[in-house]
Amino acid sequence: MFDVITFGSATRDLFLQTKDFKIIKHKEFMTRKGLCVGLGSKFHLDELVFATGGGGTNVAATFAKQGLKTAYIGKVGKDSGGRIIKKELKKLGVQNFIKEDENKKTAYSIILSTGLKGRSILIYTGACYFLKKTEIPFDKLKAKWIYIAGLSGEYSKLLLPIVNFAKKNNFKIALNPGRFQLRLGLHGLKNVLSAVDVLFLNQEEAARLTGLPYKKEKAIFKKLDQTVKGITVMTKGTKGVIVSNGKFLYKAGIFKEKEHLDRTGAGDAFGSGFIAGLLKTSKIEEAIRLGSANGSSIVEHFGAKSGILDEKEFENKKWKDFKIIKQKI
Repeated sequence: MFDVITFGSATRDLFLQTKDFKIIKHKEFMTRKGLCVGLGSKFHLDELVFATGGGGTNVAATFAKQGLKTAYIGKVGKDSGGRIIKKELKKLGVQNFIKEDENKKTAYSIILSTGLKGRSILIYTGACYFLKKTEIPFDKLKAKWIYIAGLSGEYSKLLLPIVNFAKKNNFKIALNPGRFQLRLGLHGLKNVLSAVDVLFLNQEEAARLTGLPYKKEKAIFKKLDQTVKGITVMTKGTKGVIVSNGKFLYKAGIFKEKEHLDRTGAGDAFGSGFIAGLLKTSKIEEAIRLGSANGSSIVEHFGAKSGILDEKEFENKKWKDFKIIKQKI
């Protein structure tokens, strides 16, 4: 039996950072800001890093490094990118049930980073978007927990079958929904959320899902608590996290970061750290501490797996002193 089985994307990542990226304000961009370089010009890179990413493999890496027996379900291309992903998971001790696609390439992300000022990501939707239900070896899967990262493309259609399988076999379920799931809304996700033991959302996603104003935190949690059977976790970036179990609210800030290089994978690091802490101790406070430490460590490195904490690193005294406020709802 596995401690955790993870579902989600597997990608090859390329990080590019340069001071030559310019941020301009313009209404043509959805965020009203754009990351730009001069057309026809050359610019020099300050940093070039190849890594692997994707929500499914990122969280699997945390669980494995925390000493938990872990498996990953996903799909890659039959190419060099796919081989690198499989090799890395094997090195981490993750058992993979990865399917190789001979017709589609491994998914690719190019992260254009300005460091502290932000980033933009170019995405090639590769093989991991096309996993089919018949390619999941359900008969071989036994676990205490399953962790579902954002599912995209054809893979997104498997959300309910995976949840139903977990419910039938009494696995606990953690869900960090992606845009394909969020656009279904609360009504469309009702059957899923009523089965989920831990739901992860960032503040913007929580507001969009509930249809409530971004800053109406109490109202957001009240609405989510009526739908989610288990724990709801709302991350707030540099402002920390709020967690509700329906009876109490737990609020925490973030650990002081030694250096902020890139936030790619920070959400995955927090979510998987939280579940690892919950699985090991059953205490929400310890889950928040491990999740927060893991998320803070990630941003000090390039790559969504480079800063992941192992069990020994988490024992470092820098991760001990962390204030968490518990309030009755």
